[in-house]
Amino acid sequence: MLRKIQPKKNQSHGGSFAIVASRYNARYVDAMLRAAKAELWRADVSRIQIVRVPGAYEIPVVAKRLARTAPGLSAIICLGVILRGQTVHAAHIGEAVNHALMQIQLAHEIPVIHEVLLLENVEQARARCLNPKHNRGTEAAQAAMAMAHVVEKLRG
Repeated sequence: MLRKIQPKKNQSHGGSFAIVASRYNARYVDAMLRAAKAELWRADVSRIQIVRVPGAYEIPVVAKRLARTAPGLSAIICLGVILRGQTVHAAHIGEAVNHALMQIQLAHEIPVIHEVLLLENVEQARARCLNPKHNRGTEAAQAAMAMAHVVEKLRG
């Protein structure tokens, strides 16, 4: 069951955020990207860098590069949609991306928000990406800002 997104009281964050978004399954990913950007802008973040990649499998290499080379980055948001087919290929992609994103955030001590969705069908994609009440892009941006705040406090 999907839970409705709760509006957050966004204070001016001022941080710098990167979004790495897949072009594959663009209808769904683009909707998450728009929602994530809107949520970050609503919070008055200082900078949003968007990097588009061909597919979900390519997201980790860009996330790692950003984590390693982008000074002052508060968090990285990763957006993608993988739809299961008749083979196990989608599961392999999802597992590889999941493992890689976790390793990046641990190695570089920067929040990496994982919204690379492995979904069963287009109905699930519509519900999670196109419905503004449940958009995972909004949730990803909220999580990124919350984690950036936690990490900032721990460093302080």
